[in-house]
Amino acid sequence: MKQTASSLRRLALVVRAVVITATLAGFATAPTTAAASSPAPMLNPGLPAEQLESATTSAILGSQHAGNRIVSVGEHGIILLSDDSGKTFRQAALVPTRATLTSLYFANEMTGWAVGHWGVILRTDDGGEHWTVQRSDINVDRPLFSVYFKSQTEGWAVGLWSLMLHTVDGGKTWGEVKLPVPAGATKADANLYAITGSRAGPLYIAAERGLVVKSTDGGATWSYSETGFKGSLWAVAVLKDSAIMVGGLRGGMLRSEDEGKSWASIQTQHKNSITGIEQNPDGSITAVGLDGLQLTSHDDGVTFSGIQRPDRATITVAVPLSKGGPLLFSAGGPLTAE
Repeated sequence: MKQTASSLRRLALVVRAVVITATLAGFATAPTTAAASSPAPMLNPGLPAEQLESATTSAILGSQHAGNRIVSVGEHGIILLSDDSGKTFRQAALVPTRATLTSLYFANEMTGWAVGHWGVILRTDDGGEHWTVQRSDINVDRPLFSVYFKSQTEGWAVGLWSLMLHTVDGGKTWGEVKLPVPAGATKADANLYAITGSRAGPLYIAAERGLVVKSTDGGATWSYSETGFKGSLWAVAVLKDSAIMVGGLRGGMLRSEDEGKSWASIQTQHKNSITGIEQNPDGSITAVGLDGLQLTSHDDGVTFSGIQRPDRATITVAVPLSKGGPLLFSAGGPLTAE
């Protein structure tokens, strides 16, 4: 059955929230009402996250290194910490929300931010052990999907319907950035799924409708890069050679070597939607996705080969490790090697 634009938007939201694989499959025939575009309300998102025995089997949506520690965020405000390269995990001591957390970014080994549903933004200054709320809006659940800081003071958080927030004081205050209207549209309402930056300065956001939102002047102004891809893009990475890669719906991946002015499509035999792209310490690139997809490139992302895990896990995040790896996370928590 052909999916409508509304159902694709809903599918994209579920991929970022990673509810359950069965839910993803059901969107092709589900009703397409505007109200259903927002994630289902959570009960008491303002309450602190609970310490749960099931924490390590909960959906993890974002993960990053904080020095030698790996910090991971997910549903119900769960934040997992690992100090042994993913062999064992424990919950953070204090997380002041039960909202689903979708992404995080560390400016250094101690200071980091996490974002999620209900527009929540958290900050930690002790490597992820304790967190404080910098922003939330429990009246309107306009979720944030990704966060990026270019320094300890300046950063951006992006989310539903072109929501972009900007801070220059480490998150003490956040102001909303009004994006320009894309060509052929009547308003700026594209969902913004993943933001990252490059050493040279440009900022890139993977968005729906095959759009990449970019800034080449440090976030002062923003423009749209048309990739030629028509589906949602859920992952973005800037490679060591400054090339940009994006990936998303139905296995779509594209690469640009000129700051998003032109894009080359990357062909693979897989049609599994891409949820994450990371470059490993040895220069290889890992792309992961739905139904256990794990792809690897040894030529700077020009070509990929890979496997589909027998467990068909919904892989959400790949975290590079100094030895072996990468470490994978899923809708069921951290994954063991297959």
